Amino acid sequence: MTERSSMRKPECPGNMKIAMLGSLPPLRGLSSYCLELALSIANLVEVEFISFKKLYPAFIYPGGGLGEDNTFPVIRHSGLKVERRLTWYNPLTWLREGLYSPAELLHAQWWSMPLFPVYAVICCCFKIRRRPVVITVHNVLPHENSIAYKMLSKLLFSLCDHFIVHTEINKQQMISEYGIRPERLSLIPHGTLDFHVKQEIERESIRKEMGFDPDNKIILIFGAIRSYKGIDTALEAFAEILKKMPESRLLIAGKLWGKWEPYRSLIKELKVGDFISTYLEYIPSGEVYRYFTAADIVILPYHHFDSQSGVGATAVSFRKPLIVTDAGGLPDLVLKRRFVIPPGDSLSLAAAIIECLNDPAQMQSMAADSEIVAKKLAWPAIAGETCSVYRNILGV
Repeated sequence: MTERSSMRKPECPGNMKIAMLGSLPPLRGLSSYCLELALSIANLVEVEFISFKKLYPAFIYPGGGLGEDNTFPVIRHSGLKVERRLTWYNPLTWLREGLYSPAELLHAQWWSMPLFPVYAVICCCFKIRRRPVVITVHNVLPHENSIAYKMLSKLLFSLCDHFIVHTEINKQQMISEYGIRPERLSLIPHGTLDFHVKQEIERESIRKEMGFDPDNKIILIFGAIRSYKGIDTALEAFAEILKKMPESRLLIAGKLWGKWEPYRSLIKELKVGDFISTYLEYIPSGEVYRYFTAADIVILPYHHFDSQSGVGATAVSFRKPLIVTDAGGLPDLVLKRRFVIPPGDSLSLAAAIIECLNDPAQMQSMAADSEIVAKKLAWPAIAGETCSVYRNILGV
């Protein structure tokens, strides 16, 4: 396991102390984002991170539970204290964190409906103690239609003093769907996930281990396989790509939600099975680099989406050419608008990929664009904006 650390002393006006609620390694959940955010915030203020010992009951999570991933970097920082005591089944652990935290402010990371009771109790405890609550809303609306998610979110939001969202679309949704006043909303982007990147990695050896030839053009789809991710559109586009670029290969890697059978049938119908490699399980943090290193281009062909993408943030961390659909905050990751495709348009997606893969200069230009985007999503700036929210709320 690698180590992610910093010995920089916190620079906190008035010795400000904040609590952050979410998931941290070795748990999965939202841990990649929380890892980067907590370490960056800890350079500026003292952070107590309230994490989980047990996050979800296995029976409610696709594939039998989230489990643990011990390939994340080890966390060490002089300004960060991590408490891993929360369990989904024990309300006493929720009360303990809510009632006895020494923090002046709670910053909760909200993304998952099963966590509502835990979050509601801890937020209530902070409010009872007259300590403000900030919530970063990662999914304003559920990826799959759910009235319950909206209802529970509305209840949780009633306990909050201020909200952080990642995209302008999210901001407008918070106003229209939940009646949140604009002055209670801050737009702060999702940062890059640079800890996945490994230096001095032999790209060709990784590609060879995966069964690819040196002349293959590898198109990567990464992340949980869910219905809204547009795998069907990508498969139809790939069939068109093979007609002009038979050396192309499609690499699909991520945990399967639901059944693979509809995609298997489409692959058979399109006769593209010999040109596709699939890894349909959770990819450990320490293995993520293999897939992005092997890839020539990353695509996010989502049918619909409202927020910003951790997969997209990872792609720009690796400085990969990126093609996305016009959904949620995905276009923010791409500088050239012609590589933002209408959702569900397989022919446009195929044409864009062919244009890129056939033009090395274009690929270099898109990689340079990812470099520019990555700088805009740098964590020091995000930490500074977040701490400004804290200071405004606390009046320091």
